[in-house]
Amino acid sequence: MTSIRRIGVNTGGGDAPGLNAVIRAVVRSAENLGWEIYGIRDSYDGLFEKDGVVRLDRKAVRGITHQGGTILGTTNRGNPMKWPVREADGSIRHEDRAQAVVDAIADHGIEALVAIGGDGSLEIAHHLSTKGLKVVGVPKTIDNDLAATSRTFGFMTAVETATDAIGKLHSTAEAHERVMVVELMGRHAGWISLFAGVAGTADVILIPEIPYSMDAVCEKIEQRWASGREFAIVVAAEGAYPEGGEPLFMAGSKRLGGIAKTVADEIHERTGRETRELVLGHLQRGGSPIAYDRLLALRFGCAAVDLIQKGEFGTMVALDPPTVHGVPLEDAIAHRKTVPLDSDVIRTARALGTCLGD
Repeated sequence: MTSIRRIGVNTGGGDAPGLNAVIRAVVRSAENLGWEIYGIRDSYDGLFEKDGVVRLDRKAVRGITHQGGTILGTTNRGNPMKWPVREADGSIRHEDRAQAVVDAIADHGIEALVAIGGDGSLEIAHHLSTKGLKVVGVPKTIDNDLAATSRTFGFMTAVETATDAIGKLHSTAEAHERVMVVELMGRHAGWISLFAGVAGTADVILIPEIPYSMDAVCEKIEQRWASGREFAIVVAAEGAYPEGGEPLFMAGSKRLGGIAKTVADEIHERTGRETRELVLGHLQRGGSPIAYDRLLALRFGCAAVDLIQKGEFGTMVALDPPTVHGVPLEDAIAHRKTVPLDSDVIRTARALGTCLGD
């Protein structure tokens, strides 16, 4: 058992429903062991700011399990491994400030860290662990694309939000005899679009794992009209792309976006059907976590404290149904978890007659 009695916790990367539940679980379970807990605001930025490291106790986390967002704030900018430094001539160079982060954590008297984040945040956590930081990671991403864990918290809430939106679109699409194209989050993995698309009975689902053919998409649309069902729902992950093409990025940006409009415009041009596009965007990140994500987040938070108590650092808590256990951080970030093409959900979609663009 470890002799650690003072730990820190932070949240990094994009927000996800369930972050506050993890924080509460960390605080409650650590306090039960007699430890002190400190929250680092805005990922690691708070280490270098006045009042950026705050004491957390039961009162501070009371009633936050159901709340979206994070009481500690988060950021996906300012990677300490590639910290931007402006030179005298105005150019930007990047330097590794990982050691400065490790030193700052030590200066605050924090002996171990619970780092809650997605692939980028956990890559940082792993790098910090190689610098001597005692760290345990908690997997967070609505994309569900982290290796070594069956589920990440926030994913099922995002699926619920997307499924509800798709369901609402059915009535308006049918009333106006339109094709509705819904763009969902999913940079490199189509988990949200696949799950929500199947649950929401979409007619076409486009995911990054299967480059799509517009011939196949439009053929499915025309089949709908020929069968007397004169409307259609198309779900597209933001990272989906056509055969021989590549994902779309917003003009002058590294942010994905625009697939819904592109697909809608091409369907209209090829079929003459009236189309509308909808980008669900950050609605998928917001709101209260559903029960599944609350429970998973609480389990992850308590498991992280348990790993610290056992002295198992450089690890990440992971769901391997029916249990939660620790896995090496390097395994968790070794590769991105994409949708297997032989997935039972893929097979289900095909059996239902859903077009996957191929």
